[in-house]
This record gives sequence, structure tokens and C-alpha cells, in this order.
Amino acid sequence: MTAMILAAGLGTRMRPLTNDTPKPLLKVGGKPLILWHIESLKASGITDIVINVAYLGHKIIDYLGNGSKYGVTIHFSDEQEEGALETAGGIVKALPLLSDTFLVINGDVWTDFSYNNNFSLDENLLAHLVLVDNPKHNPTGDFFLTGTSDKYTFSGIGYYSKKMFSELTYGKQALAPLLFEAIDAQKLTTEYYRGAWHDIGTPARLEFLERQLSENVL
Repeated sequence: MTAMILAAGLGTRMRPLTNDTPKPLLKVGGKPLILWHIESLKASGITDIVINVAYLGHKIIDYLGNGSKYGVTIHFSDEQEEGALETAGGIVKALPLLSDTFLVINGDVWTDFSYNNNFSLDENLLAHLVLVDNPKHNPTGDFFLTGTSDKYTFSGIGYYSKKMFSELTYGKQALAPLLFEAIDAQKLTTEYYRGAWHDIGTPARLEFLERQLSENVL
């Protein structure tokens, strides 16, 4: 299975930390956020990784290289020339590099979720999303847990079929409308994860995670 780490965002809410550093290279627990993902993927047996880059993307490419020093193979989907294509647009551009069923991870989250290298989607499904408890900044949640009336927050972790994106044209496109279309067509399922998960959207949240890691709370 191929995994894609989304790393093309501007990191606007993280300024001034991101004035000269792309958000995926901000450090927590002594290493960049994106390296936590790479090490976790490798531990799960996923070593074929695609990373899309835009804002200060050359710094991410220079830092990670081809991934050999981390025991993985990294392919970059470079959006620096056209600017960030948003999530669905970034996936469309990277589609030739991805496996038929592939994993996508938001680069600005931190989690101890264990990825499934052997995960497979039913032939009638287009996506499977991982949901987590609703944080203070998203109290009403995003999606219902399959088979329940409980609404949770999308973790930024999902397994997708290439079929979901194969008919889309190249260009800037958001992912959310596609997810809701798949839900309406009953082609999307969800699961709930109760483990550690943090959305690193602001300097304060990054600082909070740093304290938790230093205190061995996680």
C-alpha cells in the first residue's frame, strides 16, 4: 500500500513559526512533525510514501531526500509552481504514484494510530475514514460513525480507492464535497479511534503537545 502525506499547506495559523519553515518541518518531541508520520508508517510496514509540497516545499524535499535514511521510499508531488491544489486536487495530481487503495494522512496532525498495510476497501466502497473525539475547536464533529447517530471529528486519516478520483480533472479541489457525495451514495464507512490524536493547527496546540511529550503523558 502507498501512503500519501499532505504537506502542501501554507501554515497560516502557525505564523510566525511558519514564516521561514513549512509546517511539516516544525519540531515537536525533538523531530519534525512529518518525521513522526514517516516513522509510524514504516513501523506499520508501509514504506512507499508520496508527499505533496507547495509552500516552502523545497525545504521539505531537501530535508527528507528520497527517504533512504529513514528506510522508506519517498516520492514528491510538487505543487510549488501552481500553488497548493487543496486536498482532492493534490491527490489527483499524485494519483499515478498511488496504489489502487491508498492511505492519506494530514501532515499537521500527531497521532499514535497504527496504520493497516493490508487494509482493503469493499469493491462498492470509495473511502474509509478514521474519526476521533471532538476537540474544543470542533465541538460538533464532522461525520457520523457508521451505524450510529454519534458524530465525531475527521482525524485527517483515511483509506481511499483510486476510483474516487479517477474521473476528476486536474486543478484546485477540496476533498469534503467528495466525501459527502460518497456518504450520500453509501460508499463511505468510518471507524472511531480513541487513542492519542492532536490537530497541530496553532502554536498553542504545538506547545501543548510538546509539554505532553516531555512529560510522557502520551
